[in-house]
Amino acid sequence: MNPYARALVAGTFLASALSSTAAPAADWFPYPAAEVLPAFAADGKPTDLSYTPLAKASKPWDICVSFPHMKDAYWLGVDYGVVEEARRLGVKANVIEAGGYTELAKQISQIENCVARGANAVVIGAISFDGLNNLVGEIARKGIPVIDVINGISSPALTAKSLVSFHTMGFEAGRYLAAKHPAGSPKVKVGWFPGPAGAGWVEAANKGFQEAVAGSAVQVLEPRYGDTGKEAQLRLVEDVLQATPDVKYVAGTAVTAEAAQGLLRERGLTDKIGLIAFYMTPGVYQGIKRGFIQAAPADSMVIQGRIAIDQAVRALEKKELVKHVGPKIFVVDKTNIDKVAHDSILPPENFSPVFSVK
Repeated sequence: MNPYARALVAGTFLASALSSTAAPAADWFPYPAAEVLPAFAADGKPTDLSYTPLAKASKPWDICVSFPHMKDAYWLGVDYGVVEEARRLGVKANVIEAGGYTELAKQISQIENCVARGANAVVIGAISFDGLNNLVGEIARKGIPVIDVINGISSPALTAKSLVSFHTMGFEAGRYLAAKHPAGSPKVKVGWFPGPAGAGWVEAANKGFQEAVAGSAVQVLEPRYGDTGKEAQLRLVEDVLQATPDVKYVAGTAVTAEAAQGLLRERGLTDKIGLIAFYMTPGVYQGIKRGFIQAAPADSMVIQGRIAIDQAVRALEKKELVKHVGPKIFVVDKTNIDKVAHDSILPPENFSPVFSVK
């Protein structure tokens, strides 16, 4: 059977993603996904497919995996997916993290060192949409596969992309708000915190969010950009609460929503200001379960990490490869959170970062 067999009924995708019990790690597949065609095109169209990885690698390939940081649980989830898939396939993985979205030069240097020591393939969670293009080109010219995971890289020299549309993620978060406050209803002010300026995923999410709320009663305040560290996001939220005391929602990164929970409780504002995230983390998941956060789209970051490793191995072994693919996106709120397959969209509880698979 073709490993990328298209599903005949779209509803089977959501049913699989919302399985009441998470499948064992070895059986995470087939997974509801979407292939973008033409690959890498800004206006590419998604086509539903069911993603199935290789059963095993032919040899213990050495894969270098670079993350912007490991400061929040989102990248912990990607790490979990990467290391578990490397173990399942029987390959080596060396995970490095640059320390934050201001550390582009460090990320470049770390990747160069990885390649110099003999990595067979490179998986990159990029700090910058355009800032790694020269490096990607150099690596590709050496015949080393380069996989773009999560954040987006604009280089045409990439081998493959394992990511979702953050435009869609932002759009789904905005559409949730717009449905609650349609045109003609009282205006509501929304503080919007899309993440670090210049990152491709941030600009895409901002565009999608703004498009979704256009024409509704949602009034988006000037976007507040900043690193996705908790302290940085907390300062931005505090600034908005001080400048706009009648704000009705705080919407933005998962770290924004997580940080704002405690702040709103301290100030007695949990019943006056709603929280929306445009992607999922364990903190957001728990916030939704407890009623502190209203909703967040799930992009199954664990699966994105798994697919990226499978793509790298497929490229190295010259096997059939979907060049641009990501898990199906669905919104999680209090109505469906108990049906979500937890270990597909989040790392297990108490999972600690793993930096090496030998």
